[in-house]
Amino acid sequence: MRNFSNPILPGFYPDPSICRVNEDYYLVTSSFAYYPGVPIFHSKDLVNWKQIGHVLERSSQLHLEGAEHSGGIYAPTLRYHEGIFYMITTNISGEGNFYVTATRPEGPWSDPIVLEAEGIDPSLFFDEDGRVYYVGTREKPKEVSRYYGDNEIWLQELDIKQGRLIGEKYVLWQGAFNNAVWPEGPHLYKKDEYYYLMIAEGGTGHEHSITIARSKQIIGPYEGNPANPILTHRHLGRHYPIVNVGHGDLVQIQDGTWWMVLLGSRPYGGYYRNLGRETFLVNVIWENGWPIVNEGKGIVEEMSKAPDLPWFEVMPEDACTHFIGSELSDKWISLRGPKEDFCSLGAREGYLRIKLRPESIKELVHPSLICLRQQHQDFIVSTLLEFTPDTINEVAGLVLIQNERYHFRYEYGMQQSDTVIRLIKCEVGKDKLIAESQFSDSPICMKIVGRGQNFNFYYGSDPEQMYELVTGVDASILSTDKAGGFVGTCIGMYASSNGKMSKNYADFGWFEYKGNDK
Repeated sequence: MRNFSNPILPGFYPDPSICRVNEDYYLVTSSFAYYPGVPIFHSKDLVNWKQIGHVLERSSQLHLEGAEHSGGIYAPTLRYHEGIFYMITTNISGEGNFYVTATRPEGPWSDPIVLEAEGIDPSLFFDEDGRVYYVGTREKPKEVSRYYGDNEIWLQELDIKQGRLIGEKYVLWQGAFNNAVWPEGPHLYKKDEYYYLMIAEGGTGHEHSITIARSKQIIGPYEGNPANPILTHRHLGRHYPIVNVGHGDLVQIQDGTWWMVLLGSRPYGGYYRNLGRETFLVNVIWENGWPIVNEGKGIVEEMSKAPDLPWFEVMPEDACTHFIGSELSDKWISLRGPKEDFCSLGAREGYLRIKLRPESIKELVHPSLICLRQQHQDFIVSTLLEFTPDTINEVAGLVLIQNERYHFRYEYGMQQSDTVIRLIKCEVGKDKLIAESQFSDSPICMKIVGRGQNFNFYYGSDPEQMYELVTGVDASILSTDKAGGFVGTCIGMYASSNGKMSKNYADFGWFEYKGNDK
């Protein structure tokens, strides 16, 4: 029996939802204001996953104009029924609740089918009698709501052919406890003679948990599991290596065993969660009609026994991206719009060219930023930049970003008539110059070494001989514990003319990200 290590998807991959099609497994996660939206992965063993694309990759599918970093796409659910894949989600910055369909998980996926449904976190359930149901989260009516986060789980039938909700609405459950806060993320399952409703409670912070109820009728009444919550880490304290576990989805594999994917975080350097909420895997058994998570332990572990499935070989991508070919891999994302609006692989062979545009990452706009998720507590990032600024407004370089108000900009630009390399820390929306040095060579190599919550910044004309700009920079502003919100840190290449029109551009020769967690 093999072991596997958690998380199975490291970095900012929250709210996982999973479905099985014969011997294949597919998984999606939230993407918030990043574009394209809803990354989709494939596996055959639940442990090794390969990204096969994004569900929302066209402007007709994804509208993120003005979305905050933690706005946009929330909590997708992925289901498969009679040859069709369904992904349902909420765009809280756009059309609300909608679903898309595809006959292949790689796509193409349809344009959104928008539903008149209040609330967030929608899920679909296909019953044995052919009827389809929408289940979601909404606020209780004002006259009975007791506090912020006093939600309820509700259900309505969905006419899947017409793409609209029909019939009566039913309140299924209000959570496991009288003072339940943020009951959300519902998923319905049918096992034996019961319908099971699994939800998240406690908010997505340290008190996060998973609870479950059951009924012999889909519309209820639902009885809560006497052993609720079936999973939480809030009782383990803030020094356990995995915290805020919750928002799970269940799947039964070929041998009849059950597994759960769920979100959690790995704090480091104190209770700081720069990586955001990641995707974890845990075993589930059934006992007396209720699920038991990780029998005998009841927690998510860093190392566990793997499912009894054939090993699924996924070739790791090269740490260094050389900009050769016609397309970037699926790991590269942008903010609020397509990267093709500002970057090109064809403008100069072997380089990624990024246009300078007036938009800045300090605004809720579509900036010239292309990035990937930080996936390790310790990492080294480096790039080769060719760029000649024409005015003091023009900058290009590397960014470590949590959101528009909390980030680091490691940029090359002008100071009067000199070219300089500088590090700017943006905290609570205010810029602070951390370090600056004159430098006139081109191209310029830029390197960031992250050791937990300490960052070191280097530069030079030769990657084998770098100069120190500044070391020991506190990186904790990149944690949601300081920055707020629901996303994780992303690292990438950036160019901006900061409010002025420009015809200039920056050429990046390569980009390397090496994670070296133990």
